[in-house]
Amino acid sequence: MVRNVLFFAWLYGAMAVIGLLGLPSLLISRRATMGVIKVWAKTVLWGFRAIRGVTTETRGHQFAPHGPALVAAKHQGMMDIVWPFAFFDDPCFVLKEELMMMPVLGWYAWRAHMIPVDRSAHSAALKKMVADMRERLKESRQIIIFPEGTRTAPGADTDYKPGVAALYRDLGDTPCHLVATNSGTSWPAHGIGFRPGHVVFEFLEPIPAGLKRGPFMQVLQERIETASRALLPRAEATGG
Repeated sequence: MVRNVLFFAWLYGAMAVIGLLGLPSLLISRRATMGVIKVWAKTVLWGFRAIRGVTTETRGHQFAPHGPALVAAKHQGMMDIVWPFAFFDDPCFVLKEELMMMPVLGWYAWRAHMIPVDRSAHSAALKKMVADMRERLKESRQIIIFPEGTRTAPGADTDYKPGVAALYRDLGDTPCHLVATNSGTSWPAHGIGFRPGHVVFEFLEPIPAGLKRGPFMQVLQERIETASRALLPRAEATGG
């Protein structure tokens, strides 16, 4: 419990200190702002390793995108949001519009050109999202989306939302890169039950452009879920 409290202090302390010290970057450039966010992400991961004994590993480098890309990733907890900033060249998240209204956090998200989504706007929101994504791809960015729509516990059954298929279709010639993980075993979706361990983020063979919605969703979910379950301890992978 003491280490959990210390890590939370490290997490929010780093957010406050680096966020405030980095405020001038908001006036300089998007790249400068992204640099501050990357420093924060690496600081958080260092603290997670030093305080809670959690190491991280990235596998499947041969499938990792280094230019413009659509990335569909498994989402089990907060680490799935931190790690991309430490790994990718120029990551861009699709996030809830409400987050853009938050002090400091919203300022950074706005200056880093994240993609806000008004979930109440339905088809209009999808059109705007696709337009924003095209602009970000022109900037050679890696657009990250969580097809489950929310965090899910390791090994839990989940339904993937069809929005990712619409984006994949409307982006036309853009393949979809996949990321599996077991991050929820050490940094859970809810609560403070952190556990020492080894977190893996694994890039899988990407889905080429051009698949129909049904086959795309089937391949997407099967590949990510199968690979993510394979990263879990036996009991968790089988629900035991």
